Amino acid sequence: LSLKQELKPGAWGNRTTVTEFILLGLTENVRLKPILFVVFLFAYVLTVGGNFSILAAIFVEPKLHTPMYYFLGNLSLLDIGCITVTVPPIVPYAACVSQLFFFHLLAGVDCHLLTAMAYDRYLAICQPLTYSTRMRREVRGALVAICCTVSFINALTHTVAVSVLDFCGPNVVNHFYCDLPPLFRLSCSSIHLNGQLLFVGATFMGVFPMILISVSYAHVTAAVLRIRSAEGRKKAFSTCGSHLTVVCIFYGTGFFSYMRLGSVSASDKDKGIGILNTILSPMLNPLIYSLRNPDVQGALKRVLMGKRPPE
Repeated sequence: LSLKQELKPGAWGNRTTVTEFILLGLTENVRLKPILFVVFLFAYVLTVGGNFSILAAIFVEPKLHTPMYYFLGNLSLLDIGCITVTVPPIVPYAACVSQLFFFHLLAGVDCHLLTAMAYDRYLAICQPLTYSTRMRREVRGALVAICCTVSFINALTHTVAVSVLDFCGPNVVNHFYCDLPPLFRLSCSSIHLNGQLLFVGATFMGVFPMILISVSYAHVTAAVLRIRSAEGRKKAFSTCGSHLTVVCIFYGTGFFSYMRLGSVSASDKDKGIGILNTILSPMLNPLIYSLRNPDVQGALKRVLMGKRPPE
């Protein structure tokens, strides 16, 4: 993506203020750009179509009207939003900051929603007698509301902190979307406070949720291992496998991306990590959740073929 560079005189004499950023994208090779455009367009259509299919399956299949699939439906909406704000081109400074806000808002909700899903699995396997009470509709709605509120505060904090930084040029962002690490490298003012805010944000948005997920699955593992039959253990673990796969992909790419802020040469590697985090993960989630789930597969077939669910 090439944008015109526009620099205006600032309030400090010869200093200039960046009003637009140039997003270099994934490559500067002219021959590769049309191929990458087709590949990412296909990925975008596949992701949106796959996640809308999951939403339709959850909506039409009564068997999927459970807390776990309620959270999965919200996760599908987040995946659609995440790839939408990062793959299509974003233009000037204000749009870049807006993209930064929405990306961190959606990614933050994703973090906490995965935690809520781990808590759901803990209650379903370790506290089955009280599961329906503890995961009633009001509780599910409250959990999603908390996820959105915490993520909104985190995204707004980072966006405001970046918006007060000085960008005096160059204005070339070595990435395919606007994010904190590449913008920090372009700032001509101190980013010490931004680094501290990012550390605190990563703790609340990444470390704490990961600890809660680990604790939940430690209890789940202990409970499953107490099941005597091998078939029972397999069935219990199968309900958690898809969620654990998504957690590993999401947190693995996220931690690797934001724990290397000191490396200036990391931009090219960050692009690859960004593809995993913002494109491949949302694209694979529908496949991961439907691959070994006969209920989801049956609902998807009925949606695609226009059939009604059995009474």
